[in-house]
Parts: sequence; C-alpha cells; structure tokens
Amino acid sequence: MLATPAPTRSPASLRLVPHYSRFRFHHQRESRGSGAGGPRRPVLLRCRGGTTPPAAAAAVGAAAEEGRMAEAAAAWMRVLEEGVFRFDASEAARAAAGPSLSFADPRLREAPREGADAPAVVPAFRVAAGGAQEVVLKLPSGTSFYGTGEASGPLERTGKRVFTWNTDAWGFGPGTTSLYQSHPWVLAVLPDGKALGVLADTTRRCEIDLRQESTIKFSASAAYPVITFGPFSTPSDVMTSLSHAIGTVSMPPKWSLGYHQCRWSYDSSEKVLKVVRTFREKGIPCDVVWMDIDYMDGFRCFTFDNNRFPDPKSMVDDLHSIGCKAIWMLDPGIKKEEGYFVYDSGSKNDVWIQKADGSPFVGEVWPGDCVFPDYTSEKTRAWWASLVKEFISNGVDGIWNDMNEPAVFKTTTKTMPESNIHRGDADIGGVQNHSYYHNVYGMLMARSTYKGMAMGNADKRPFVLTRAGFIGSQRYAATWTGDNLSNWEHLHMSLPMVLQLGLSGQPLSGPDIGGFAGNATPKLFGRWMGVGALFPFSRGHTETGSIDHEPWSFGEECEEVCRLALLRRYRLLPHIYTLFYQSHTKGIPVATPVFFADSQDPELRKVETSFLLGPLLVCASTLPDKGAHECAHKFPKGIWLPFDFADSHPDLPVLYLQGGAILPVGRPIKHVGEASLEDDLTLFIALDENGKAEGVLFEDAGDGYTFTKGDYLLTYYIAELHSSVVTVKVFKSEGSWNRPKRNLKINVLLGGGAMISADGVDGEEIHLTMPPESELSSLVAASEFEHKKRLEMIQPIPDIDEPSGQEGAELSKIPVDLKSGEWSLKVVPWIGGRILSMTHHPSDTQWLHGRIEINGYEEYSGTEYRSAGCTEEYKVIRRYLEQSGEEESICMEGDIGGGLVLQRQISILKDNPKIVQIESSIQARSVGAGSGGFSR
Repeated sequence: MLATPAPTRSPASLRLVPHYSRFRFHHQRESRGSGAGGPRRPVLLRCRGGTTPPAAAAAVGAAAEEGRMAEAAAAWMRVLEEGVFRFDASEAARAAAGPSLSFADPRLREAPREGADAPAVVPAFRVAAGGAQEVVLKLPSGTSFYGTGEASGPLERTGKRVFTWNTDAWGFGPGTTSLYQSHPWVLAVLPDGKALGVLADTTRRCEIDLRQESTIKFSASAAYPVITFGPFSTPSDVMTSLSHAIGTVSMPPKWSLGYHQCRWSYDSSEKVLKVVRTFREKGIPCDVVWMDIDYMDGFRCFTFDNNRFPDPKSMVDDLHSIGCKAIWMLDPGIKKEEGYFVYDSGSKNDVWIQKADGSPFVGEVWPGDCVFPDYTSEKTRAWWASLVKEFISNGVDGIWNDMNEPAVFKTTTKTMPESNIHRGDADIGGVQNHSYYHNVYGMLMARSTYKGMAMGNADKRPFVLTRAGFIGSQRYAATWTGDNLSNWEHLHMSLPMVLQLGLSGQPLSGPDIGGFAGNATPKLFGRWMGVGALFPFSRGHTETGSIDHEPWSFGEECEEVCRLALLRRYRLLPHIYTLFYQSHTKGIPVATPVFFADSQDPELRKVETSFLLGPLLVCASTLPDKGAHECAHKFPKGIWLPFDFADSHPDLPVLYLQGGAILPVGRPIKHVGEASLEDDLTLFIALDENGKAEGVLFEDAGDGYTFTKGDYLLTYYIAELHSSVVTVKVFKSEGSWNRPKRNLKINVLLGGGAMISADGVDGEEIHLTMPPESELSSLVAASEFEHKKRLEMIQPIPDIDEPSGQEGAELSKIPVDLKSGEWSLKVVPWIGGRILSMTHHPSDTQWLHGRIEINGYEEYSGTEYRSAGCTEEYKVIRRYLEQSGEEESICMEGDIGGGLVLQRQISILKDNPKIVQIESSIQARSVGAGSGGFSR
C-alpha cells in the first residue's frame, strides 16, 4: 500500500479593487520589484458608509469569473452591542450568507444597532470563483492567539492551522487539524494586554490559518460574515461579549459537577451496581455512572438488552438509593430494520437524511446498516425529542450523544457524502447538502436531546454530553475531548484542550481521565486524576479491551491519590458551582489560562500546566519523573499563597490562592446528595497588599429553575485588616433565600501553607488577630518544614511505566515517530499498530483523521470495527533509524491466533523519500495440522 503526496498548488493571483473616494484605504507600501507586475501586499479597507461601490463589486465579480481571488472592500455594520461589528465582502455577500447557527438569537446578527463607534480592526476580504471567500486580519506584532475550539497541540496557537470539519478523530495527536467539534473563532490577546475576538460565522468547512505571525486568515467555500468583538480591556470582557451573541452555558445540575465513572462498557446491571458500591465502600467520591452502547439490544437506540439490563428502572432506583445518577448513550445511527419501532416511526414521519436521488441515506455504524435523523428539520427534532421524553421515564438522569459528527464506518471520509440532502427549516438555512450542515449536525442532535429531556421533566435541568458540536453548543450540552490515548503526551494536551474550549464559549468540558485508548500505568492514572479532578467536567473513561481503569485498579498508592484528588474536588464544589453560575450569567470560562490574571505579562501566555479556577491557581505537572511541587511555576504578579486540605501529595497539583480573594469550601462528602445548606462552611482568605479580600458564594437547590425566579442565596464576603485584627463579614446578599444557620470557619493564609483560624456563625462578624511579624516568620518557616517532611514520608505511586520483556518491548508502549525524507509519521504499536498521523512536509498536507485532501490515505482497525482476524496489540520486533542515508522503518507483530502473527512494516524509502510503504503479511509461528488459523 503506497501513499504519495498530493501536488502542491501555487497561490492564486490577486486583483486589487480600485480606490474610491467613499473609502479610506490604509496602505503599507512595499517595493514592487523590478517588474511592473511585482507583488503588492493586499490593502486593508475601512468603509465609512458600510457598503461596497457598484464598480468595486463589478471588479470583484469579474475577477471571480476569471477564477482569480479578488480583494473586496469590506461592508460593515454595528451589531449586538458597543464594540461588536459585522463585516461582509459586499452587500451581495451579506445577502448570500446563511442564517447564523452560532448566535443564540440569529436576528441579532442581522439587525444593525445605533452608535458612533467605529471598528478598530477591519478585515481584508478576497473572493474567488464560485464564491469562495478568504478573510485576513493583520494585528500588531506580539499578538498571541487562542481559541479555535476543540484543538490539540499548544495553548498559544501561532503557527498552527485548523480545519473546522467535525471528524471522528480516534487517537488524535498534537498536529491533528480537525477534531470532533468546530469553532471558527480566534481570541487574540494584543501586546498591551487588550483582547479581540473574531468569529467567522460559517457552518461550512473553514480553514483557520494562524501560521503567519500576528495574522488571522479564514477561508471557506462560500460567503460568510466575520464578527469582531472588541478590542476590549481584558480577555474576560471579550468572552462576556461573545456570550451575548452565542449564549452562555446552561446552568448544570449540581450533581453533574461531581465525579463520573465510565467505560466501554459496564456490560450488565450487576456490574454497574458493583462498581458504584465499590466507590462507596472505599470512600472514593462519585456521583454518576455511565452506560455505553452495550446496554442496548443489538446497538438499537432507545432499547435495552433483556438479558444484561432486564429492568433498567430498578437498577437506577438502586443507584439513586446510594446517591448515584445514571447516564445512557444515544447515537444518531438508527438500525435499518423493519419491525424496530424507532426505524418504523422515523420512516413513517419521513425524518431521514436523503441521498441526492431522494432515497434515505444508508451508512454502516455499530448496528450495521443505519439511517440518520435529519435534525435540521423541526419535525425531526420534535420526533427525536418525543423519543427522548419517553426514554427518560426509565430513570435516565442524563444522555450521552456519541458518534454524531456524524461518524460512518468504512468510508474514506469517516462520514456521509457531502452530496446528501438535508431538508432544513428556512430559519436555519433551508434545503442544503451535507457540506452545509455537517458541522452543526451534532449540535442540532444535542439540541433535540436537550429539548426531549426538558419535556420529560420540566423540574430538572437536562444533562447532555455531546462528542460533536459547533460554537454555541454549550447552550445544550457539555463535551469531552474525544478518544484520547493513555500516555503522558495526551495527559499534557488535556490541559490546553480544556482551556481552549473555555476560550471558545464551552466551559463545561474535560478529557477521558486516564486516557480512552490503551492501558494507563498507575503513575499516569494517578497524575491524570490529580489534575482531572479539578477540570470543569471530571470523568474517567476507557475503551473496550483495556484493563480496568477504576481508581482502585492500579494499586493502593494510586487509589489513595485518586481518593485525595476527588475529596479535594468535592470540598471545592461550592466554589466550582459558583463559577458555573458566573459563567451562566456572564459568559466567563470556568477554567482559564494563567494569563487571565495579567494579560499584559507575555511570559504567562504560553503557560500550559497551570490554570485558574477564579482566584484559585492550580499548578500541575505532566512530567513522569517530577511532581508539581518539584516543578518551577510561573506566577502572575501579586500575592499567591499556597494552601491545601492536609492532602498534599507528590502526584497532586499544588494550589495557590490569589491575594485579595476569599475561597468558600465545603466539608468532605462522597456524593453531592450528602451535602446540605446547614453544613459547616470554611472560608480560606488571602489578604492583598492593602489587607483586604473578597469572595462570592452562590447557593440554590442544585437543580431545577426556581433560581431564575429569585430562589437562591448569593453571598458576598469581605475581609479587612485594621490594626492587626482581621474582620470577616457578609458585605451583601442577593436572592430570596434566608441564610441557613451554620458554622463558619475562617482560615487566613499567612504564606508557606501556614494560617490562623477562627470559628463563628455565618452572617455574623468574625474577628482574628494577626500574629506579630517575628511570630509570623516562625509560623511560615515551621509550616514549610512540616509540608516538606510530609511529602518525603508519603509513599509515591510505583513507577512501573517502563515495560520489560522481549527485544523491542521498550518501544511497544510509546508512540513511535518516523521521520525521514519528506515525511513524518506517528505510530502506536500497542493499539492495532495504527498510524495516527502522516504529514508530507513539502505540501504541508496531513492524512488520516487530520487529512486535507479527499483522496488521503485511510486505515481501519479491528478494534474500532470489531472485524474478525485483526489483532489489537502489536510488539515492536525491530526498528531502523535513519542513519547515513538509510531508510527509517518499524516492524511490528501481533498475535491473531491459530499459531499466526500479523506482521506489519512501515517504511520511508531511502531511494524515494516521497514514498511511504506499508507492508502487511501473515506469518506462521506455530501452526499445526487442523489449526484453522488461515481460515480465520
């Protein structure tokens, strides 16, 4: 099997629009070279009147007809609120743009607002044949880029390129260009710390190109508007303004902020109950258990396997009795089978996506041949919602929408043909082919699921988790970062990925803790749980065929780390829940990069292993041989004081509280249902340089919507130091709830983990006397000594990450990079010997899940598709590195039974560096008569 690069294409020529008196043009002149036809930098155009002159439009049209990219004068108007502007290539382009699916109220994008403000940054538009559109924004040197939604790789995005095309990206890597969700959005932090947001409001495949310093470039195949937000004073201001357009996260039920335990799959009611009871017996907090696809009858959605899950309602009642919720998976692929009630009902209601000839599209997914609901139609969304409403009567607490890119098996593109037809409602775009609606399919499914849950119980907040999504999906669902790998690289990537989603409007996200594919080691799992317990969404998950990945599966030391990590999360739940209330009301991300504390400090802009939960700084380590306490961390300016809950451990992150902040925390609990408003409350206080601090706590019923009618308590606490006495009191309160009668413990941090404490009653003034300076120094020194001594005495998680055994085994449990000639490949021997990525450097083309060209190379795996005769795990038997011009290759073998092995050699050829060669063969190792190996 050979893979060769696609031919590179020379850039299209540019034609500049002539100058017109109605426009102010901002030129940056360059030397044109020796010839009259030398290159000229495209100009940035600022339009006073907001329209394009007829002659300019004609010039653009003529260039487009000739197949060239033509520069278009940007037509702009004020929208939404002060500082927000809409830009289009022309009035014709504005009219041609489809309705917004990102805006919570699409009318706000279309309605001009009054105002005297003018845009500070104006994009340059280029239009090509067929309406393809490119938009370029040049920003000041030193600008840093973030956002781009669900994106792997570094936090700061300069030098990167993303394609918004929702893709089933199993085992993605740091260079993958398309993942499961699409967010055509960039947050730019300018050199002075101010920030600008840019939204390319198109549902189509869109290239976000940040490879040129301080330059944003969007490219898509049809006209679309660009919306700019700002520049505003801070990144938080931009996020708040964005939320006024795309909406905020739905207020989650409080139980959903606890820990979630999942795997593919807990295959029976008995197994599910055993797992949850083990959490309770071991004192490890957990609030939710998940049912993957195997609970169904033959993978048919809305059904239960009569043998393994004979009475789901009874099982859920048992779970509820011990304080645990149940979430169940629903995929979009509906088995094409007459007599199956969902298929029959959908066919009767004519809800399926159609092929170009008008017949229902049929694609293979888990149940076999499937049809797919067309969620672009209100009729279909109502049909699906009615099924969900009935489904949750079984005691379903939440729903997991998976495979909704939509994923389709055994296709080069991993999805359905772009020629398929969606009969969409006029208000979201009307009848269009799949290329128009592909990126919003998952969001529309989640919207329908959310509606069905709301219909089923109006007194509960729906909880939906979706794999695929679009910017604005947070209105309906949480998300996770997809099918990651059990390795240290993916642990590290999980931090910036969660932060990027928050910076793209989705604050409720997290990775599969421990990694989905492959087997975690004790140290990797413990370290991942340490930081994952502090992500906004905290769930452990692993794939079928892997070893057990519950917290107690990796030995006593790892189990203790997981227990400490989750107890820490549950103590912080009052604070985390308050952050979600603020995100719901103001659009501020729950977890933010460290530079949010000081956006003017350029040294903070690439910090990836620390993040903020409001004023709480979480400093983690993703290095196997160093804990967080051994790593050097970059702090924002000001005071940052360390603290813990007497739970410090080498494999847990280190916590710091910002000077000037008050942090409310609760008592240790094992699930959210154990807590009550009358529980003791603790305030950790870090005074600023002026001796002051403030904090906020939001409390309500934890579910339902009465909080929207005032049924809540929002408390603002303040602390002030006067003449060595710290006074702590309630500054003000909001909401109709009376303050519960509860004890209040005050811990004033002194530095080095030292603190002074006092007890009182919530709502009353509490006074503490600060120690004199001489005593203060002694307290801090003693605390630091005790903390160091405690860490030295802790039994660390055993370091058994290094495999041992046959020759080459040391290469079998880590991704293998092959680099030679014109190619870079990444191979994972331990899971199907799969190639994760193939990059051809001269053309900058990626194949596999990150491919750009439709004719890219594609692989399939026995693990993914459950086909017979495929091996899951390979061993590296030899590897040749590129030395002295020799080829680079890797040879792997996997046992397929019957005395046979499947041998697989991947090589970059010495004599032709343009070629990647993959050779597979079946080798006999111990085949006896009648073994049946070859027939298998």
